[in-house]
Amino acid sequence: MSTLDDHPFALALTHDVDRVRKTYQALYYAMTRRDPGSLLDLLPGRSPYWQFQTVMDIESDLGVRSAFYFLDERSLFGERPPREWLDPTSWRLYAGRYDLAEREITDTVVELDEGGWEIGLHGSYDSYRNPDQLRREKRRLERILGHPVMGGRQHYLNLKRPDTWKYQAAAGLRYDSSLGSSSEYGFDGRYEPFRPFDDEFVVFPLTVMEKTLPAVESDPERAWAVCEDLLQEARENAAVMTVLWHPSYFYDRDHPNYGTIYRRLIERALEMGAWVGPPGEIYRSLDHPTTRAGWTESESLIDDARGGV
Repeated sequence: MSTLDDHPFALALTHDVDRVRKTYQALYYAMTRRDPGSLLDLLPGRSPYWQFQTVMDIESDLGVRSAFYFLDERSLFGERPPREWLDPTSWRLYAGRYDLAEREITDTVVELDEGGWEIGLHGSYDSYRNPDQLRREKRRLERILGHPVMGGRQHYLNLKRPDTWKYQAAAGLRYDSSLGSSSEYGFDGRYEPFRPFDDEFVVFPLTVMEKTLPAVESDPERAWAVCEDLLQEARENAAVMTVLWHPSYFYDRDHPNYGTIYRRLIERALEMGAWVGPPGEIYRSLDHPTTRAGWTESESLIDDARGGV
């Protein structure tokens, strides 16, 4: 792995862009935390979950980049059946989502891309089992970017193995990072990306999602101890440690200490000599076999950009 030639391990940074605006969460925090001030986040002009600049500032300051995976999810009231409108699960899955076509979103996607950040696909909730839907979402994001998307992660880590990976590969994605847990952290014995089909398609196992860390808000040093242990384990095993921090978790009022730990994680990895950056750069550095169709990777990406498979 060429990115590791001069480094003991790699830290792959990713962000799933689930929500960019605070909606019903304001009521939730006002009630569960007895914080009526949270309702002020609903006032016009306030977008506390719009944390792109915060992340960009942290990473630019530390001289690194990451991957942002953008979601193309259907809206609850515009595209879901009326029978779901009063379903709490539907509110959690579909209410308050953004539209990729919004000017603020498209401008941000382009700005990130031009600034050296990787833009990837956060496949919608049902797309893990719907190859046509996954393909449409990928092409819509690519029309905004003007070039192919290399990889991404499925929403809620939804994954049907190996079918989802087959659908992703057929759509032209070159890697996935959905294999992981939203309740537990750790390597689970997987220290390197692997090839489920022994071809150019690669899986980056997810090592830790921010919300799986213990006591981040009440005892951040306890949470940091977990991060330190994971970094040490990564170094001992020459691993690729993939982390996920949702942009909304950089809003300190709702999620205190998460942003601080993210910065500290990068700083410590760099101190340990790690390579730090987005999975796409690691993917590019790998020695890939030709595709099953006999194309090279670059030829496949060119064809995909033209609308092929």
